[in-house]
Amino acid sequence: MGIEKSEQLDIFEKARNFTRARDARAEGWYPYFIAFEDSEGTTVKYQGREIIMLGSNNYLGLTSHPDVVKASADAVRRFGTSCTGSRFLNGTLALHHELEERLAHFVGKEASLVFSTGYQTNVGTISAVVGRGDVVITDKEDHASIIDGCMLAMGEMKRFKHNDIEDLDRVLGQISNDAGMLVVVDGVYSAGGDIAPLPDLIEVCKKHGARLMVDDAHSVGVLGKGRGTAAHFGVTDDVDLIMGTFSKSFASIGGHISGDAEVIDYIQHHARSMIFSASLPAGNVAAVLAALDVIENNPDYVQQVWDNANFMKKGLSELGFNIGNSETTVIPIIVGDDMRAIMFWRALFDAGVYTNVFIPPAVPPNKSSLRTSYMATHTKEQLQKALDILARVGKECEII
Repeated sequence: MGIEKSEQLDIFEKARNFTRARDARAEGWYPYFIAFEDSEGTTVKYQGREIIMLGSNNYLGLTSHPDVVKASADAVRRFGTSCTGSRFLNGTLALHHELEERLAHFVGKEASLVFSTGYQTNVGTISAVVGRGDVVITDKEDHASIIDGCMLAMGEMKRFKHNDIEDLDRVLGQISNDAGMLVVVDGVYSAGGDIAPLPDLIEVCKKHGARLMVDDAHSVGVLGKGRGTAAHFGVTDDVDLIMGTFSKSFASIGGHISGDAEVIDYIQHHARSMIFSASLPAGNVAAVLAALDVIENNPDYVQQVWDNANFMKKGLSELGFNIGNSETTVIPIIVGDDMRAIMFWRALFDAGVYTNVFIPPAVPPNKSSLRTSYMATHTKEQLQKALDILARVGKECEII
């Protein structure tokens, strides 16, 4: 007779035990997956109510720009709704190559490679470049897609304190000379709105022989006359890889990695997230191309998003909100306690202002916050109304 096997653990047991989201929905304070009823602009509609949108990454407001919409629609009519294959096989269009050439010129690099999402760009690039025996070093506040790329890579991962150059110097100094090193940072940190100190980072990377990759998801369209963090500091030639997404200022979806032509060619043949994913549809590619035209030919959009962000930064500070170290169009309102932040979010939402609530692990413990972000197309009347609501609700919730 064989040995009788004990009852097998059900792998779905964890799902049954996960009740926090269900409880939050039942109690009316669940802050995620809100379904809006119309297009995303400076205002949105929810259950018939108009709400001022202070939570979008649509920094230049180009998702509804007539030239962008027309270019996307024309491309769908010409190429259809999907490429039905990966870039590696049948999914590359001449349109993809046109975009890659334009992007490389725009960010000041030899070559670019387009992916279907920004997440896939980071995951594919890092896991392709960082092999066995290599080390990838990340800022502790890097985006989750960077962390996931490091976890998929065959090399070792190390971290340094947020924007702490001395700590990065210490970490790099402990790595063997036999290891290739890639340092990866966000250009603008999406939770706090602060900027990576690229000149100092470059100096330390060069000292130790490390390469530097910058995630410019929240920088393109905002910093450096729209060209990103490296352009902002005038150090484009010293940044090895520049990553960007299309789901923010470029009014579409997708991402790109840009750098030396040989390095981009290597990534193109080793990035599994691109090779084994369907390519970016023509309508999305055409939208990015049209958005590029707008950014290059209409600098007023970049100036206007800064005017709006500075107006709100001044207003929020004068009201007494803690906005941390924001330097950009992303401005957090730091609350601290998780539930206080969620309740503040809910009260603002009910009053007609939409923000994004960030709780750990998206932010450090006791740093829960509402992230606000601003568009070039916000009117001063909308922003002043939002400030009035924030002032009233902030006092009611005892945030200020």
